[in-house]
Amino acid sequence: MKKKHHHKKKVSSTKKWSAKLHLWFGLSVGLIVFIVSLTGTMYIFKDEIQNQLRKDVIFVKTETITHQPLSIEVLREKVALEINEKYPISSVEIPLDKNKSYEFLYYEKDKKAWNYFDEVKINKLIYVNQYTGQILGIYNEKYDLFPILKAIHWSLLLNSDWGKYVIGIPVVLFIIMLITGIILWWPQNKKMRKGRFSFDWKNVKTWKRKNYDLHNILGFYASFIALILGLSGIYFAYPWVKNVFNITLSGSLELPKEKEIKSPDSLLAKNNAIFDLTAQETRKLYATSSSFRIPLNGKNKKGKDLKNIPVSVYGEDGKFAIRNQLVFDKYSGKLLANKPHQQLNNAEKYANANYDIHTGSYFGLFGKIIWFIAGLICTSLPVTGFLVWLGKQKKKGIKTL
Repeated sequence: MKKKHHHKKKVSSTKKWSAKLHLWFGLSVGLIVFIVSLTGTMYIFKDEIQNQLRKDVIFVKTETITHQPLSIEVLREKVALEINEKYPISSVEIPLDKNKSYEFLYYEKDKKAWNYFDEVKINKLIYVNQYTGQILGIYNEKYDLFPILKAIHWSLLLNSDWGKYVIGIPVVLFIIMLITGIILWWPQNKKMRKGRFSFDWKNVKTWKRKNYDLHNILGFYASFIALILGLSGIYFAYPWVKNVFNITLSGSLELPKEKEIKSPDSLLAKNNAIFDLTAQETRKLYATSSSFRIPLNGKNKKGKDLKNIPVSVYGEDGKFAIRNQLVFDKYSGKLLANKPHQQLNNAEKYANANYDIHTGSYFGLFGKIIWFIAGLICTSLPVTGFLVWLGKQKKKGIKTL
C-alpha cells in the first residue's frame, strides 16, 4: 500500500506579504504607536475628570445668581487687571446654564518654535462668576496633564504644524498593520475559526502561546474601532484625507469657504456693549444650546485680524459635532449671518464631528468606555507583537546552535 502524504496547505502570497508588512511596520513604528495609543487612551475621560476636579469653579454659588450678569467688557477688564498678563484675553465661553461660570481664555502661540513648551506662549483658563466678577479659579493649561497628553498624542511635543506629520506617518502605517493583521487573523477553515474568537487556555501552559492569543484575538476585536481611530486621526493631519472624506460625503473636493462679509457699519464708532449685544442675540437664537464662544482679541486661530465677530455655538456639553455659526458686525453688533447645524452639508457636519468621533464622545459615555477599552488594547499590541517576534527570534537562535 502507498503511504498517504499529508501536504500542508500553501500560504497565499497575500498572507505572506501581509506578514512581512505587519512585521516590518510593527518593528519600525511600534514605539510611536504605543505612545500615541497610551496618551490618547488617557485623554478620553478628560471632561469627566476635570468636571469633578473643578466642580467648585465650574458652578457659581446659588446665592450669587442675579437676573442679569455683569457686562462682558466689565468682566474682561476685571480679569485683565487681576491676572496682569502681557497678552490680551483671547476669548470667552459663555454657558447657557445660568448656574455655570464664564470661562475666559488666554491663548497665544509662537509658530516658529520647534517644541510644544516654546510654541505655546500662554494657555490660561480663568473661571469667573459672571454675577459678581469674582475670579473662581485660574488654571495654567500649558502645564496641565491633559493638554500635555494631547500635545504628545498630536505631535510628540513637537511644533503642532509639522509635528503632526511625525505622528501621521506612523498612524498611516498602523492602519496598514491593522488591515494586514485582519488578513493574517482570518481563518482558512472552520476548524481554525474556533480558536480565533475566544481564549482556550485549559491545556496551554506557556506564556508565549498566551501572549500570541492576546495579540491575535484582542487585536482582532479592537481592529475595527482602531481603524476609526486611525482614520479620524489622520483626518487632522493630511489635507488629502479630508478631501477623500469631502468627495465621499458631499461630492466636492473642499469644504465650502466662508464668504467674507463686508461690514456695513464700518464707519460707525464701535459700540462699547458690542459683546453683550452678540451674547444677547445668541441666547435668543440658540436658547437650548450648551454654550457659545466669542473671540475677544479680534483675531482668529491663525492670528489673523477678524473682519467681523464670529460666534461658535455648541449644541451639547463636551461635544463639537452640533455646531452653529453666527457672524456679527464688529462695530454695531448687528447680526450678519446665521448658519445653523442643519444647513451644513454632510462633509461640513463630519468636519465638526471628527474630533468627537476620534475621542468617542460622539457616542456618549458608552462610546467613551468602548474607545477606552480599544485604546488599551491598541497600547498593548506593540508590546505583545514585539514579544511574539522576540520569541520567534530566540527559537531560531536555538535551532541554529
